[in-house]
Amino acid sequence: MSDATLSPLQIQAMAQAAREASRHLATTPGTRRSAVLVGLADLLEAQIPALLAANAEDVAAAGDSLPPATLQRLRLDEAKVAAMAQGVRAVAALPDPLHRVQLHRQLDEGLELTRVACPLGVLCVVFEARPDALIQISALALKSGNAVLLKGGREAARSNAALLAAVRRALAEEGLPEDAVQGLPDREAVAALLQRPDLVDLVIPRGSRELVLSLQAATRIPVLGHADGICHMYLDAAADTGMAVALVRDAKLQYPAACNAVETVLIHRRAAARLLPALAADLAPRGVELRGCAACRELEPGLGVATEADWDAEYGAPILALKVVEDLDGALAHIRAHGSGHTEAIVTEDPRAAARFLAEVDAAGVFHNASTRFADGFRYGFGAEVGISTGRIHARGPVGLEGLLSYRYLLLGHGHRVEDYSGSAARPFRHRDLGGDLGAGL
Repeated sequence: MSDATLSPLQIQAMAQAAREASRHLATTPGTRRSAVLVGLADLLEAQIPALLAANAEDVAAAGDSLPPATLQRLRLDEAKVAAMAQGVRAVAALPDPLHRVQLHRQLDEGLELTRVACPLGVLCVVFEARPDALIQISALALKSGNAVLLKGGREAARSNAALLAAVRRALAEEGLPEDAVQGLPDREAVAALLQRPDLVDLVIPRGSRELVLSLQAATRIPVLGHADGICHMYLDAAADTGMAVALVRDAKLQYPAACNAVETVLIHRRAAARLLPALAADLAPRGVELRGCAACRELEPGLGVATEADWDAEYGAPILALKVVEDLDGALAHIRAHGSGHTEAIVTEDPRAAARFLAEVDAAGVFHNASTRFADGFRYGFGAEVGISTGRIHARGPVGLEGLLSYRYLLLGHGHRVEDYSGSAARPFRHRDLGGDLGAGL
């Protein structure tokens, strides 16, 4: 990604080149788009030393200026690069999502309507200090036939440049336009594109709450993403103690900086005397700072004080807020008041409580007896994700290929006229859905 400031005309030219590339990709056979990804995975593995060297420069330049959670996202190692390659191959192996028939209907004899999947077009993705996001986003964009304009955080400038070069080389080696994936040099370039709904079809932010809200406020282009990742785990009266402790530990400590890490644990009053000591005994020695409500501190005096601000906090760190609630109704009310719509979980052996939680909680992911950390595109079998959306329109939860697609209606007739279906002698429509494999492309 270049550091050079570009003029408005140069930014416009980049977006127009992306638009042309997106049109090319939309008609490129799926085998060739997948071949690009296989080549990219090979390049990532072959270039591990160079990629780690570039990343080491970014980490050294950051020094102590970044919060630990951000530094953890920024840092690459051999295992992370290998995971990137694995994710790219997983996306390559997915069925081609383009041109798949979603609806096939006979309107009348010789007049057939189909609805087929198609790319959105040009994506503008802004992400903070997380180099692996560049590869995930590029892989999903190319597999779905979209072009993408990328703006990564300055903290990862060298890492992003090296990864972007690998993506563009993989495109060139397959004879596809390199401009399908481009890097934006600065915030000014992003700001200019946010005013061009004619050139950009979807904006995807991956980063802090402030980043998401600022992009939403600055554009008329649809924005897909989530501002907060305030995830809860409710331990019901019928929760198994061992399972509850293990799931809270995993949801908090497996990767504390992730947006799907649990931030608040709600505990049924009748189970608090049983579960709170077990949680404290397991988590405190592992370095988790535990903050509890007054009822929690009565049972565990060693807990820190949880204030009202803690119920709305996304820590991104080994800090956990604990609250005793009266019952399931109390847990649901707390989640409605403080949840961000990301991922919520219940731990219980009571099927009625679980069924009610799953039915009533309004979030992108609602889990029973499972860690919130499962809210992830790779774990869902999407290969990767461009981000997680907490909106209710177009795409929700981890956004994979399906969230980067729209559809078109194709109507095939034989001289059919609307006037023949109007008036007193109107010919009736058949509106008969036709059988066959709706997943097959045209």
